[in-house]
This record gives sequence, C-alpha cells and structure tokens, in this order.
Amino acid sequence: MKILVTGGTGTLGKHVVPSLRAAGAEVIVLSRHSGLVCDLLTEVPKIDADVVVHLAGGQKGDDIATRNLLAGCAGVRHFVYISVIGADTVPLTWLRTKLACEKAVESSGIPFTILRAAQFHDLTLTMVRGLAKLPIVPVPGMRLQPVDVRDVAARIGELALGEPAGQVADLAGPAVYEMKQLVRDYLTTVGKRRLTVPVRLPGKAGKAYRGGQNLTLDGDHGTHTWEEFLAAV
Repeated sequence: MKILVTGGTGTLGKHVVPSLRAAGAEVIVLSRHSGLVCDLLTEVPKIDADVVVHLAGGQKGDDIATRNLLAGCAGVRHFVYISVIGADTVPLTWLRTKLACEKAVESSGIPFTILRAAQFHDLTLTMVRGLAKLPIVPVPGMRLQPVDVRDVAARIGELALGEPAGQVADLAGPAVYEMKQLVRDYLTTVGKRRLTVPVRLPGKAGKAYRGGQNLTLDGDHGTHTWEEFLAAV
C-alpha cells in the first residue's frame, strides 16, 4: 500500500509516518522542503498513491490547501482527514475553515474517513504556558479535554490502513478539565506561584465553550493523561 502523508514532519505526522512504515506501508511525505516537495496553497501535481492522509494545517488557508490537494487525488481510493472537535459548533474562523475542509472532502467523490480530535496536550501546554508568563494569570472560563498526540496517531494509522469509514467517532482525552486546573497543574509542575483571575469569554464563541461544544462525552477516548504528559515535559 502506498500512502501519501501531508504534514508528515509536524506534531502529529512525526508519529503517524513511522507507525505506517512499521506496518509495512510505503509512505511518501509531502512538504514544502523535503520528500515530495509541494506547496498545497498553489497547484498540486497528480498524486500517485492508494491512500492520502491529510494532516497538514495552519491558521489560514486550510480550505484552499485541502481543495487543491483533492484536485490532485484522481485515482486515490481513500482520503483520511484530521479535523477538530467543535468544527461545526464553535463559531471561530479557524474552526469554520476546518468545517469547510470537511465538506470539501465529503463532496469530492473520493472515499474518505474524517476524524475529529480534541486539542493535543502540546497545544494545551502552549496555551497555559503563555498565560503563565503574565504576573497575574487570566484564566478563561472554559473546559478542555486534551488528548495525547500518540493516541491520535495510533487512531489515524488504524484508519489509514483500513477501509473508508466516513466521519468516525470523535477522539478526545480521558478526562475533562477546567482551564483553571490545567493552569494550576502547569504552575505546580514548573514550581511557579501566580495569582489567577477568572475571565469570561465573550460572544458566541464564549457561549459555545461555556456550553462544552468543544467536548465529546460520547466519542472515543485516549489513554495517556494530561498529568502523565506534564510529568514528562
């Protein structure tokens, strides 16, 4: 099986690529600098692969990149896409873009699998670390269900090696945390003392987060915890 992976050198991709190779797949990594060199925001050449695993993403242009990639996928028999929990319920521009990508995949005519995942532990750490740099730490009133990238990589690998399954169950971490707990855990781990102040998130996005629209209680859950991740940082 020949599998092309976009974003193969990123946070998720660097776990997915070796696992697919270990399973016996021939893996081609598409990037702007190595492997199959290509910029997804411009014209994409015809993709010679059985399966495409689309992991590349950024804050802008994901919908354009995804449509360009799909245009080069004639003959591909399975397109696997990683999305984000809340893409259809949290009104943020970035999440709306992820939803547009999902719709492009669904309407492409290519057999597909879409997995929505929660925020990775790595991203959660970046968020709380940034907040903790301030002498008084603002803590948004929201909950997160962070998931370990290894759990997501394992699931993506299974999906890529399997048959197209449409939109599958969401994947989140094993526990739900108030943001204040995530901040407190980080401060304890690094041995810092900070005064924290609750902050109410404004607008429709704030309402969605307060309502837990970024969480999944009925989906699948990883096994690696936030506490284990912090202990290894």
